[in-house]
Amino acid sequence: MAAAFSALLLLGQGKSEDDRIYDQVRMKIAADRDVGGNAVEVEVKDGAVVLKGKVQKESQKTKAEHLAKKVKGVKTVTNQLIVETR
Repeated sequence: MAAAFSALLLLGQGKSEDDRIYDQVRMKIAADRDVGGNAVEVEVKDGAVVLKGKVQKESQKTKAEHLAKKVKGVKTVTNQLIVETR
């Protein structure tokens, strides 16, 4: 699956910086074995990332934020993820 995301990134060379950040954050979250199976939505505007959706544990919420902050060009991360235990 990571290879498919990489291919999409290569095809999108002309994308805006926000589009690149969006792709990178989505790829990092999807590829992460702890966070990847959750419904995490990503929004990006002017380098500011907003994470929305639901996760099962507080540690997944924290890790998703950490992954987003590691992407080059990210200025801020607003973590609106909801921890919903089953």
